[in-house]
Amino acid sequence: MADVLSAEEIQAQIPDGWTLEEGEIVRTFEFDDYMKGVNFAQLTGEIAEAQNHHPTMTIGYKEVEVRFTTHSEGGITEKDISMAEFLNKEV
Repeated sequence: MADVLSAEEIQAQIPDGWTLEEGEIVRTFEFDDYMKGVNFAQLTGEIAEAQNHHPTMTIGYKEVEVRFTTHSEGGITEKDISMAEFLNKEV
């Protein structure tokens, strides 16, 4: 089990480009074209599957919104922060 982070812990640890919205950390990644966004979403899905920690993703034209929360714990945990940090390195 992972401990849910407090609002203060989240603000101290949230990676660049991410915001806190309604119990989730959220970032919209922008791309030069639609297929680059689709490829990013696929890579994110593969990473999430390997980590057994799956985000909610919305694919739009030239952008992908990614949302993390740890549903089983009812809030944001270190898992979410780690996945967000990893995705920041991939873009």
